[in-house]
Amino acid sequence: MDSTQHNRVFFFDIDNCLYPPNLGIMHLMKERIYAFGRESGLDEASVVNTCETYLRDYGLSVRGLIMHHKIDPAEFNAKVDGSIPLEDFIKPDAELRTMLQTIKVRRWAFTNAGKDHAYRVLKCLAVGDLFEGVTYCDYMEPDFPCKPERAAYYRAMKDAGVSDAQKCYFADDSTKNVETARQIGWTAVRVWPSIDDALTEGSIPQIKKIHQLPEVLPQLFS
Repeated sequence: MDSTQHNRVFFFDIDNCLYPPNLGIMHLMKERIYAFGRESGLDEASVVNTCETYLRDYGLSVRGLIMHHKIDPAEFNAKVDGSIPLEDFIKPDAELRTMLQTIKVRRWAFTNAGKDHAYRVLKCLAVGDLFEGVTYCDYMEPDFPCKPERAAYYRAMKDAGVSDAQKCYFADDSTKNVETARQIGWTAVRVWPSIDDALTEGSIPQIKKIHQLPEVLPQLFS
């Protein structure tokens, strides 16, 4: 990797991006979030709507639960993130590993999940050693930033030691997240089994699985 390539960084989302959404991890996550919401005082009739509203307004349901219900972030991490049997669902992905090994720029994971969950997923996929680092959400940090807030992207850049947005690449399953990336100057790709028509007129390419990344950014691969 020459010096020019070394200065470029590819930021990879983790959940529903490095592995397919049909594994059901997010369904398990939501079930646990709702259960935790009930434990925190939300009634059965409103818990789903409240948690989904927090997700929409704050980027993560846990942020709303922390802000409005004063929950213990460590307890949330243990009962929600930490209770999901990831190893039963996520298996080593040799094709993903090969694709990551052939990319000609630096690799960095950038997730809205907590630290423990992020590293567990990367370990399950057997690709953790291929990433220089991980920018994650620290639930213990007051009002921590998360995607799609710009502050989260700037934090990821700082963590990875890159200051030029034009040297940043990004893959994520969320339309909002890739749109923010593009707005701040990153080259973004959306990864999801179906096409988002809202992006078809824009400059954000879409692929159905992360393994197809070389098809839309061939210049980054050997």
